[in-house]
Amino acid sequence: MKYLLRYLKPFYKRMAWGFTIKVLGTLVELFIPYILSYIIDEIVPQRSVGKIIIGGVLMIACALAAVTMNVTANRMASKVARDTSRLVRHDLFAKTMQLSGAQVDKFTIPSLESRLTSDTYHFHSFLNSIQRIGVRAPILLFGGLVITLIIDWRLSLIMFSILPLITLSVFFISRRGIPLYTEVQKSVDNMTRVVREDAQGIRVIKALSKSDYERRRFDKANVALMQVEQKAGITMAASNPLMTLIMNLGIVAVISVGALLVDRGQTQTGKIIAFTQYFTMISQAMLGITRMFVMYTRSSASAKRIAEVLNTGEDLPVLPLTAIPRRPRPEGYIVFDKVYFSYNKKKYDLADISFSVKRGGTLGIIGATGSGKSTILRLLMRFYDVDSGRILIDGRDVRTIPQHELHSMFGVAMQSDFLYADTIEENVKFGRDISRCDMERAAEIAQAAEFINSFEDGWQHMLTQKGTNLSGGQRQRLLITRALAGNPKILLLDDSSSALDYKTDAKLRRAIAQAGGGMTTIIVAQRVSSVMNADMIIVLDEGRIIGAGRHEELLRECEVYREISNSQMGGAFID
Repeated sequence: MKYLLRYLKPFYKRMAWGFTIKVLGTLVELFIPYILSYIIDEIVPQRSVGKIIIGGVLMIACALAAVTMNVTANRMASKVARDTSRLVRHDLFAKTMQLSGAQVDKFTIPSLESRLTSDTYHFHSFLNSIQRIGVRAPILLFGGLVITLIIDWRLSLIMFSILPLITLSVFFISRRGIPLYTEVQKSVDNMTRVVREDAQGIRVIKALSKSDYERRRFDKANVALMQVEQKAGITMAASNPLMTLIMNLGIVAVISVGALLVDRGQTQTGKIIAFTQYFTMISQAMLGITRMFVMYTRSSASAKRIAEVLNTGEDLPVLPLTAIPRRPRPEGYIVFDKVYFSYNKKKYDLADISFSVKRGGTLGIIGATGSGKSTILRLLMRFYDVDSGRILIDGRDVRTIPQHELHSMFGVAMQSDFLYADTIEENVKFGRDISRCDMERAAEIAQAAEFINSFEDGWQHMLTQKGTNLSGGQRQRLLITRALAGNPKILLLDDSSSALDYKTDAKLRRAIAQAGGGMTTIIVAQRVSSVMNADMIIVLDEGRIIGAGRHEELLRECEVYREISNSQMGGAFID
């Protein structure tokens, strides 16, 4: 929690004003029962209507002043909480965007989503409440105790006797509640993951008639969340009733003892009435403090989860040239030199991967699902670091290239890439400063110009989220347009033409080959026809290269490639 409270620094001045107004409003509120006591004990016996009216007007004026100041202070507190939470969300989102692939895998996407939404909301609620209840409650508590001591020290002893009971109750309840709320957040992450997976795969679930299975899987996560929430709720729900019971017993004792003292003439009726009002104020203050502890219990768990992401160090730093062992530089624009890599650090997902691609050349990568094709692209873009070996681009190890510079070299189109609910133009630009001329050129190469121009509003045609108002082939062509529009040095196509028919796919390959400009292309594909014209094709199997060469060479020399080609095309050459 302490780490996140530093975000309050820009708003210290506003907070100071809010605190000052809140303190003044609460102090004015504190004096209202005292004024009532004075009116009952001193003015009413005089039977002076004028003085009674003046006293009443004074009470009303104090009440209005207290309400005005408290409302003003509450609005200021809301603005501070709002702006502070905005800064936390901004930094948390920015940090999330900087996380490496391994770090995202560690936190998991559902957990990161939960931290950005529910955890920041809990932090916002705590900040809002601490500026309201956290200022008002202590003043009512200690101010009320001081005034009740002045009114009648004997009655005050009753209140002082119950304060330790309240303090101990809050301590033990909070001590048990904090770990439970941490478990609640973990269960929320798990349920978010299930919901996210089912939402993304809803069509497949329906097609395979697996709705009942997924419903049972969700129910399992939902019941787990309910059980841990129930434990936390039962624990924290005991706080308010317990505080109320203790306070009510105290009020009963005050009234009983006060009635006895009035009967003996040792105190006055107005003082007893004021005392009970102060006791109510003190009770409300204690309940407010209890609620603050409950909120702190939940928000501290959230703050810890937020700080865990913000404090995550950079695990892919830019290395100095001196940190890279010197070896002879292999020939080629893109070079993988004896690369080994594992996601789980137990079994290699890629082993002894070596190949090179000349500038302006085309590399095709083919292999079974899970053979490591996409992993090669992730390592090239340095989403992960190699365990051993090296990857060079134009003679530079990717570990020595600043991330922004490295990623600006690439144009990327993935099979499962996403489209925003925005116009075609904005989806292609993707926040970049790209001219219409470049976009139109990219659309021509990607075979997307025809369907874009078929819309009445053309480039201004609005897409739904994930581009669901386009066909699968149109979405893929639009994603390739986006990849080409920035005139990248290296084009990466990861199974991005799987939804295209063979004829369109062939046109796309020819257009990319004729585009020129020295662009180097790497195509990951399941279809032989997508890579058969590449300058070199590598065949992967269980993370190892089992064949490398041109299409004709692999048909002769690589049994796996020959089997794939025969199963798809009967060994034919499709151009």
